[in-house]
Amino acid sequence: MKVSRIGVIGLGAMGMGVARSLLRAGFEVHACDLRAELRDAIAADGARAHATPAALAAQVEALIVLVVNAEQTDAVLFGEQGATATLRPGGIVMASSTVAPHYAEALGERLAAAGFGMLDAPVSGGAARAASGEMTVMASGRPELFDAMGGVLEAIAGKVYRLGDAPGMGSKLKMINQLLAGVHIAAATEAMALGIRAGIDPQTLYDVISNSAGNSWMFGNRVPHILAGDYTPLSAVNIFVKDLGIVVDSARKLTFPLPLTSSALQMFIATSAAGFGGDDDSAVIKMFERLTGIELPGERRNES
Repeated sequence: MKVSRIGVIGLGAMGMGVARSLLRAGFEVHACDLRAELRDAIAADGARAHATPAALAAQVEALIVLVVNAEQTDAVLFGEQGATATLRPGGIVMASSTVAPHYAEALGERLAAAGFGMLDAPVSGGAARAASGEMTVMASGRPELFDAMGGVLEAIAGKVYRLGDAPGMGSKLKMINQLLAGVHIAAATEAMALGIRAGIDPQTLYDVISNSAGNSWMFGNRVPHILAGDYTPLSAVNIFVKDLGIVVDSARKLTFPLPLTSSALQMFIATSAAGFGGDDDSAVIKMFERLTGIELPGERRNES
C-alpha cells in the first residue's frame, strides 16, 4: 500500500509547511488544529480541515503528528476525540514531535498493540524548509512503513535518514540535534551581546562572523531576527526549555555529563522566567539586555 490520503495534526510553523508541501505533491490532505484560523487557512489552500483528530483520522490512511510535546502527542492520539479511535486498522502514525527517546519507544509499543504502525520521525530544518518540502527527517520504523510512506517523505523532505526498524532511534538523533541547536543559539546570542557591549555595530558583527570561522547555521539563521528587532516566534524560547530539558534528563539516565548543554538550558530558563518564553528563541539575547543594559536593535513586536 502506498499512502495517498494523509492527515496532518498540528498546523504550527512546521505542520503548515508540511501540509502545503503535501498538497503541492498531489496528496489528499486532511488537517487538524485547535486554532480555527489555521484550519481555515489550510482549507483555503485545498486541504480538508477537521476540528478534531478523530474526525481527521477516519478519513486517512496515515497521519503525521507535529505538535509541541509528548503530552500533546498523547492527547491527539489517545485523548477525547483522539485519532486512534477512528484510524483504520493498520494505519500509520508518523510521530514527528520532539520527545524523549523512551517516550517514542513506549509510544511505538502502545500503537503496535492497538494495531497501528509507527514511524518515529522527528524533523529538522525550520519553517522555511518545511514550507519548501526540504526538511531533514530522522526516522526509525519497520521497512514496510517506509515503503508505504515513501511518497509522503519525498514530498516533505530533502533528506530522509533511515535509522533502524524500531521507534526510538529517530528521537535519539533529534535529541543530539537539539543539543547542538540550543547550544549554538545560546552561543550566538552571547557573542552578539558581548559584541554590542564592546561597541561593535551589530550588522557589521553579523556580516563579519557570517564570513568567518565562528559562523554556524544557527548564527546565520537567528541573528537576523535580532538585527530586525523582530521576536515573533518561529521557534519559541520555551521550545528549547523543553528540548534541552529532554537532553539533560536523558543524559542523566545514562550518567553522562553535559556542561555546555546545562549552561545553555539555564540561559533559556532564565529568559523564560524574565517573561520572554513565548518569544522567538533568539530572544535569549534579552537576558543579556536585562543583565548588562546593552541596547539591542529596535524591536518590532507582532501585536497578534
